[in-house]
Amino acid sequence: MSDWPFEPPIKPMKAKIRVNPPEPPGWVYEPKWDGFRAIVWAGDEPRLDSRSLKPLLRYFPELQPALDQLPAGSVVDTEIVVIVNDVTDFGALQQRIHPAESRVNMLSEATPAEIVAFDLLADRGEDIRDHPYEERRARLEEMFKKLNYPWHLTPVTRNFEEATRWFTEYESAGCDGIIVKEADQPYVEDKRNWIKWKHRRDADCVVGGYRIHKDGDKIGSILLGLYNDDGDLSFIGHCSGFSDHDRVELLKQFEAIRSDESFGGRGDEPGVRVPGAQSRWSGDKNMNWVPVDPGVVVQISYDQLEGNRFRHATRFERWRPDKPLEECTFDQLERPEGTGFSNVVN
Repeated sequence: MSDWPFEPPIKPMKAKIRVNPPEPPGWVYEPKWDGFRAIVWAGDEPRLDSRSLKPLLRYFPELQPALDQLPAGSVVDTEIVVIVNDVTDFGALQQRIHPAESRVNMLSEATPAEIVAFDLLADRGEDIRDHPYEERRARLEEMFKKLNYPWHLTPVTRNFEEATRWFTEYESAGCDGIIVKEADQPYVEDKRNWIKWKHRRDADCVVGGYRIHKDGDKIGSILLGLYNDDGDLSFIGHCSGFSDHDRVELLKQFEAIRSDESFGGRGDEPGVRVPGAQSRWSGDKNMNWVPVDPGVVVQISYDQLEGNRFRHATRFERWRPDKPLEECTFDQLERPEGTGFSNVVN
């Protein structure tokens, strides 16, 4: 049996999202990488557990040698990433979760995962969760002197100006924000005691459709589109942050402008996306949607892009009856520019 000082699995420490982060003194800053959160357990029976306590090692067999590099009895908080063209690729990472062992093995060679460490919970059988963050970090750095690829160690700084530069420059490498921690803070399971400093940007989008709420009498979400260079409306994401009263009224309004199609027809043209595709991620979720005549413009805010879509759900800001449809194009979106992943992590 592995000599861990506490029993697996555990729920990792979490963060509250803020647009304006706290400034020194007393705070440290780390890049947050766009991947799968995972707790690594090193020993005779190594484990790789997701934030929802599900085992991940069967989907990433190529990480077994990485776990073997760690001293037995150690527990590390990490992010699993797939790097494509020197940037984290969450889409490629998602493809790694597959029920067929043959496909898992094929993808482990085609798109091998790497692992970024950022916190140490147990050091060679010693529980250090109640130790200050700075001590845990120092021990992690010492342990890292003997670790090799596919291990990486995320950088850390106390300098707010440097963290601000990272916030902008590292996004192009796959950094989706900065985690802010108190230097003397213990590690507390399942508590949002960290802070995640996130990007927040605005965009004006055309409503191309909607989905019905599970209750059946209101809007569940509106589907957002932008016009590409060929003038086709391409699906880019959704927005669902409305009150129950507004959801009922919105359903009445959008039912009045129902259409046969909106997002580039069938969506099989290059660069045109349509909603509703089933995948193993959607499961039994109802993906049906109703097209509407493009004519309603909404201003939303978003954190980041993944290709030509919003990485996460957007936030409603306001309706834009004054905004011409033809101005709702992809060129209003901010594309990150900066360095690559290999220039950021060790």
